[in-house]
Amino acid sequence: MKRPKVTRLREKPALLQVVRAKLELDWSPEQISAWLKKAYPDDQSMRLSHEAIYRSIYYVYRRELDRGTSQHLRSGRTVRRPRRRVQPSGRGRLKNMVPISARPASVENRVEVGHWEGDLVMGKRPSVVATLVERSTRFLKIVPLPNGYKADAVRLALTAALGEIPEEVRRSLTWDRGREMAEHAQLSKDLSMDVYFCAPGSPWQRGSNENTNRLLRQYLIKGSDLRRFTPDELNEIAGRLNDRPRHVLDWSSSNDLIRTWHVDQGASALISKPRAVH
Repeated sequence: MKRPKVTRLREKPALLQVVRAKLELDWSPEQISAWLKKAYPDDQSMRLSHEAIYRSIYYVYRRELDRGTSQHLRSGRTVRRPRRRVQPSGRGRLKNMVPISARPASVENRVEVGHWEGDLVMGKRPSVVATLVERSTRFLKIVPLPNGYKADAVRLALTAALGEIPEEVRRSLTWDRGREMAEHAQLSKDLSMDVYFCAPGSPWQRGSNENTNRLLRQYLIKGSDLRRFTPDELNEIAGRLNDRPRHVLDWSSSNDLIRTWHVDQGASALISKPRAVH
């Protein structure tokens, strides 16, 4: 009987150690594979495809990475499945909305840092948090909503969270048509910040936020009580995502881009680092 080919992870303990460490930081196999190419450009032995990493997790005849490693994958599943399309929510109307079609070109083409997208992430009701994602860098900020998601509570929480962001990276906010934004005019006035709204039934128009919220579900599990997370723990979760290399960012991280953009403008205050999440 022909013996199985010895895998690269078995041949290269240093590579195995690096891959395991990145998985424990909740990096995806694709992120790890791309990072290895950047980190070891001249060492072919420190390269590994994302498929090889998946096989080392899921194939029973391999023992380089135990099956418990799958808990660090975004889905938490023991097999990979195709994503389901997220259906429009069709939430209600608000007064005096400025439509997304009125946004200037500098928002649409993502060349200017400081334009944010936001939405709610629901847990077991009434637990909820708000998420803010900067369009150019995909930088994430998670906003606790301990007082619920009525319009006044959301306005106060967003005003406080966005007020912590330097003015030069706080230019506009785009939101879905949820009733939690009924006080958007006061929010805009208090922050001197334009607020735009998606077209009816078109939450995909703030796609950066939608995609990030899907990533967050690895930590903020559907149906779980989000009130168990302290503000520091939510910051730690945001830090994990902000420090990951992203395909959409050409395998840079959000923190990398914030640093590169302009430290002397105060943007460095946005940078968050991941710590252990329990």
